[in-house]
Amino acid sequence: MDSYIVRQAIVNENEKTFGYEILYTDNSFGGAADDAAAANTIENFLSSMDTGKFLGGKTAFLTFTANLLEKSIPKMFATNTLVIQIEDSLITNPYAQNLITKYKQDGYKIAIKDFEFNPRFFGVLDIVDYIKVNFANSNDSTANIVNIGKSFNKKIIAYNIETQEAYENAKALGCTYYQGSFVAEKMPSSFKKVNYLQSNFFLLMVAVTKDEPDLDEIESIVSRDVSLTFSLLRLVNSAYFALRNRAKSVKQALVILGLGQLKQWIYLLSFKQDDGTMPDELVKISFLRATFASELIDNAKDMPISKSEAYLMGMFSTLGNLMQMPLEEVLEQLPIGDEVRDALLNQEGKAGTLYKLILSYEKADWKTMATCAEELGIQQSLIAQKYFECVESVNSTWESLTSVNTNIDEENA
Repeated sequence: MDSYIVRQAIVNENEKTFGYEILYTDNSFGGAADDAAAANTIENFLSSMDTGKFLGGKTAFLTFTANLLEKSIPKMFATNTLVIQIEDSLITNPYAQNLITKYKQDGYKIAIKDFEFNPRFFGVLDIVDYIKVNFANSNDSTANIVNIGKSFNKKIIAYNIETQEAYENAKALGCTYYQGSFVAEKMPSSFKKVNYLQSNFFLLMVAVTKDEPDLDEIESIVSRDVSLTFSLLRLVNSAYFALRNRAKSVKQALVILGLGQLKQWIYLLSFKQDDGTMPDELVKISFLRATFASELIDNAKDMPISKSEAYLMGMFSTLGNLMQMPLEEVLEQLPIGDEVRDALLNQEGKAGTLYKLILSYEKADWKTMATCAEELGIQQSLIAQKYFECVESVNSTWESLTSVNTNIDEENA
């Protein structure tokens, strides 16, 4: 029996990631997951990986069953890195309530999901820090729950935000945090496109992600753009690399940086705003989808696209939101194959099935994900493992690249 775990971003009103909810399954699509199996799934997950790397230093929101609480699984987290999330079924369980109260006394924060203001909920209200409200089909009752929760000084997390309308509704009600596919991919309203996107950026991205990149071609593309040339040389000659002799040419800089780090740096640089900020969660989604797609394709059968094309498919999947343009218009500017274009726009073909698998995994739609995996001939037991590896790789790359840019900004201040 295969088990899957995914993280979903929870952002604040400034669209910065506050934490991640960890969603998991024992693969029992349909009915409620067996409690003992769920406990084993999450225990094995926490025991076998570095949760700090998986979460990128953010707070974890994790739903705990009675078994998980009893087995002291929350204590695998420091009190300041975990929010213990409970569902309706534990509210009426006196034993579970006692366990939750003890964890609260130990310093853990508590979130309750799908809260209702009726007598059975009031017994735990004093120990609750966060109330999670479902905005999939919000109505007057949803507004009442939010307003009453705020009157008790509880922080409100609006989840299942899948549309612009749901997001605007949650914002209007004054929710504290937001979670859902729309939120994860939402473009900050203050974002401004920069010059890199208006010159050689797309050509450069394609060049550096080829199966056999041509350094001379990459040098030629960078050298045509004074902005990219300046930024590349500034990066490589920064204190981060501590070179004895300064790099004086584009080719020298490319060799020092390496192609692996170059493609992430280019993408990161392209969406950096004038004030030094960037839509970090959305760019990280690009990195994660790209890395995940290129890893999964190695295990798929008879794919019509290469590993590098799979990487581009994932990387470019968020460009519509990043550039505030319809994705179809953005893709018209890209030198990519029809398979990748059809996959991104319509989820068509085998490449589209791979893209659909990645999206369904992100949304914890395990049934659709399993169907796609079967169609592609990917062993389901590999998918969670590859996801964990990709998350850790992306977090490591992100930390490295953002620290480099921060140091450069400080040097030039």
